[in-house]
Amino acid sequence: MVVGSGPNGLSAAIVLAQAGRRVVLLEGNETAGGGLRTLELTLPGFRHDLCSAIHPLGVASPFLRSLDLAAQGVRWVHPSAPLAHPLDDGTAVLLSRSLTETCDGLGAEDGARYRRLLEPLTEDWQALLTDLLSPRGLIRHPVRHARFARVAARSARDWADEFAGKRARALLAGLAGHSAIPLEFRPSAAIGLLLAVLGHGVGWPFPRGGAQRLADGLAAILLGLGGRVATGRPVRHLDDLPEAGIKLLSVTPGQLLKLAADQLPRSYKRRLARYRYGPGAFKVDWALSEPIPWRAPECRQAGTVHLGGTFEEIAAAELDAWKDRPPRRPFVLLAQHSLFDPGRAPRGRHTAWAYCHVPHACGRDMTERLEAQVERFAPGFRDCILARSRLGPADMAALNPNLVGGDISGGANTLRQILARPFPRLDPYGTPLPGVFLCSSSTPPGGGVHGMCGYHAARSALEQVRPGI
Repeated sequence: MVVGSGPNGLSAAIVLAQAGRRVVLLEGNETAGGGLRTLELTLPGFRHDLCSAIHPLGVASPFLRSLDLAAQGVRWVHPSAPLAHPLDDGTAVLLSRSLTETCDGLGAEDGARYRRLLEPLTEDWQALLTDLLSPRGLIRHPVRHARFARVAARSARDWADEFAGKRARALLAGLAGHSAIPLEFRPSAAIGLLLAVLGHGVGWPFPRGGAQRLADGLAAILLGLGGRVATGRPVRHLDDLPEAGIKLLSVTPGQLLKLAADQLPRSYKRRLARYRYGPGAFKVDWALSEPIPWRAPECRQAGTVHLGGTFEEIAAAELDAWKDRPPRRPFVLLAQHSLFDPGRAPRGRHTAWAYCHVPHACGRDMTERLEAQVERFAPGFRDCILARSRLGPADMAALNPNLVGGDISGGANTLRQILARPFPRLDPYGTPLPGVFLCSSSTPPGGGVHGMCGYHAARSALEQVRPGI
């Protein structure tokens, strides 16, 4: 039995089915996918991704790459550039697939420094990613891993202080801002550096037609292996599950406490209760009459746009969210799918998807502040809005219970929880309950659409539970 049909639950179920096990995947919602869902949130014909929207780890994941997703109709759309970061002077920093083009936009000195770091990492990104997405301690490429760790173990501020120009510093701030921890905290540089490597190595693509296509493709593979998917089946207690030799739960520590509080040892419950969740997300989707009127033309080339201005502004916004203060000028992560995937909207119309970090479980409506950041770099944006959908942290959690308090990472990306999720344990996927394992993003290697938490959890379960037990 596998509980939860997000990318990790689906991946875990596939691994079990590939091993010859009979697998049933339970999903509380009426549609499989977890965060990989696409809905008409605004107007008929406008298709918006409910949660995750840009998937560099999806196309790079060792496990997902091993599957024939193309046979299930999954087609990756690669924008002309992965990322643009506009500035108030009317220009934008462009992270291109080409390392040379990216460096040229940073200036001679900063471009040379950026190249010295990124070039050796992107030359063999697959080897690096294999190590980074493996359980702790399994490092097969120590030299490359050490080169990455030299920067990754630091804070984004320390990393950015190696660069003199505002363009390079702004680019690094936006990349590290995905970590949802203050840029003064370690290892905020790790997430930023990984995203830069992926941008040059594989791009930041997304599935044609919406994130739901990836979920549907994974579900189709599971069905082809003889597995079953049962939607509309919420699980409120571990005893609700039918008997099974292996029970894999794609839930976070807080949810496990609710599912099995009366069965778990007291010491284990105390450690689960100390698990820290991160800031929430406030998300807005728009149906638009035309493309976003960016002042900087580079922004029209990018699938993702980071809105926050300078390093100092982004650092202040992320610190506010961490300190339980709704940012006045939030750092906004925006995706514009319909520029590159016209089927997302009716002919001649467009969609946009954006979110910002807010305090955990924050109830403030951030729509005005978020839209002001878009308008700042795209004057006239508000005139293009036909309709909008707002989802605050409570809405996100209601749509997907794994998004506790609106946390989309399965837990805060602190140094302690990056190194050991959910807490230090010989087998991070196992629990004190026989045959019960965790496979969510609250286990290694953490958040992102890559399925590797589910893959490793299923492998761990298969090693420990003999067939027939």
